[in-house]
Amino acid sequence: MNRYQQLVVEDRELILYLPPSYHESDRSYPVAYVQDQGDMFTDCLNYLNHLFAAGQLVEVILVGISSTNRNREYTPWPAEPLLEGNPPFGGEGRAYVDEVADVIKAYIDRHYRTLAAPEHTAIIGGSFGGLISMFAGYWRAETFGRIGMLSASLWYEGVMDYIREQGKLPAGVRVYMSVGQLEGAYKENAQKHMFSNNVEAHRFWLEQGGSPERLQLAVDPDGTHDPIFMARRFPDALRWLFVKEEYDQESEMVRAQHEGMGNHEKGEKHEKDEEHDNRDDHNHDNRNNPDNCNNHEKDPLFCIPGTVTWSMQSDVTGREYRIFIAEPMGPPREGGYPVLYSLDANATFGSLAEAIRLQSRTPRGIPSALIVGIGFDSDSPIVSSERFYNFTEYAEDHELPVRPNGLDWPETGGVEAFLTFIEQQLKPAVERQYEVNRSKQALFGHSLGGYFTLYTLFTRPETFSRYIAACPSVWWKNYVLYKRWEEGKTRLQQSGQRKQLRLYVGAEEKPSMVQDARELYAFLKGHDELLETTFNEVEGEGHVSVLPALISPLLRFVNA
Repeated sequence: MNRYQQLVVEDRELILYLPPSYHESDRSYPVAYVQDQGDMFTDCLNYLNHLFAAGQLVEVILVGISSTNRNREYTPWPAEPLLEGNPPFGGEGRAYVDEVADVIKAYIDRHYRTLAAPEHTAIIGGSFGGLISMFAGYWRAETFGRIGMLSASLWYEGVMDYIREQGKLPAGVRVYMSVGQLEGAYKENAQKHMFSNNVEAHRFWLEQGGSPERLQLAVDPDGTHDPIFMARRFPDALRWLFVKEEYDQESEMVRAQHEGMGNHEKGEKHEKDEEHDNRDDHNHDNRNNPDNCNNHEKDPLFCIPGTVTWSMQSDVTGREYRIFIAEPMGPPREGGYPVLYSLDANATFGSLAEAIRLQSRTPRGIPSALIVGIGFDSDSPIVSSERFYNFTEYAEDHELPVRPNGLDWPETGGVEAFLTFIEQQLKPAVERQYEVNRSKQALFGHSLGGYFTLYTLFTRPETFSRYIAACPSVWWKNYVLYKRWEEGKTRLQQSGQRKQLRLYVGAEEKPSMVQDARELYAFLKGHDELLETTFNEVEGEGHVSVLPALISPLLRFVNA
């Protein structure tokens, strides 16, 4: 059997791929319409067949659409060429999108078993193909509810202005974006904005109320504007746009009906389950995430009531973060809830969540506060490779001491990207979901996290009002924090607000760590007009055992 069918619909050449079970069943399938003759799926079809066979992807009908002239059909309006001597861009995209919607899709729906609704219909493309796929979502949202933008050419003249003018994405659409961090890096013309414009569009749509459950951006740190990176992301796009669990649930419902299980009692149960899903749908987290204690589909051995877990991805690096949230038990005070952002949440969140849950009980408890733990996608309490990257400035080997275990230092230098993620993605997401007191937001970090906390205070002091650094790694990169203070103290002066810092160290730590903390405190006390600093050596505690002793003081400080 041929892998593809060659079709011609009103002079438009198509490549049609039917999934493995198509000829062995009578069910209908979602459809993805793919620009550029479907090159992105023909380049990875063996892998797609494997994913379909292994049950890792929803089986999808794929339709590759040829183009007679990409610069004419994939552009939304006319524009001058980037290179002198080239023809201008034609701007006939609207006519092309209408042809796909009204002619090609209509033909496919008539001749094949398709799920024709917009939530089952994707349009996907790369480069200019990604650009016109985005416009299909704007212009024909009643037809295309799933949009794939792989390395979309958002540098095109006027596109970012159009996005801002439109505001929110059309209701109901689900969008997958991918881009390489090196796309446009070596260009001098408008294409140099390739990466930054994709990141900006994603950020803007989130700010306009877009849900991370319906809008995804994947960043390839070494990705360039080449078909190999787009083809690699094509299966990810299908996985995101057509959520397998949703189709599996529908299949189970259909199977149950065929087996005579659709009696009134089971119908009642389904309605209750549906109501439960709708109640949880406001959560930022994926409902199927087993780490979410509001998820009752799978009963964990233990969870902390009133906690939820989000999965978030950095727009800058593409790195994944696991965000743990302990929701306040009582109503907010005037001005909103105080917030404690805690690093190393894999290790610290459980203790903090249980403590605030117990200590904020009425009538004599401390006021309610929101705990936001920033962790990593791991079951380990300490995720060393991620900590060294996210919490530190880049350091050469000669700028660091010999590592205690004798091994090479892990990758370093992600501190600015991580801080940008917190400032531009995480905090706005939290503030959209909860009533937050922006004047009472604190950051807590331990060890390398303590270094990150001080780095944030010294370089972007306006990010938080209160800072807690426990056992900070002041030694990092030959004590570069002192240099960051000198460079950044002007920002503290300009902020007009005297920040608060709590320094802690375990008295039983290595003498050098204790001495570093003492010397830092003495130095900062000389700048008391800018920074209110306190210092406490916790008797009897070492580098790790000090953490439980800090829980209650932390909560009191956040609520002060």
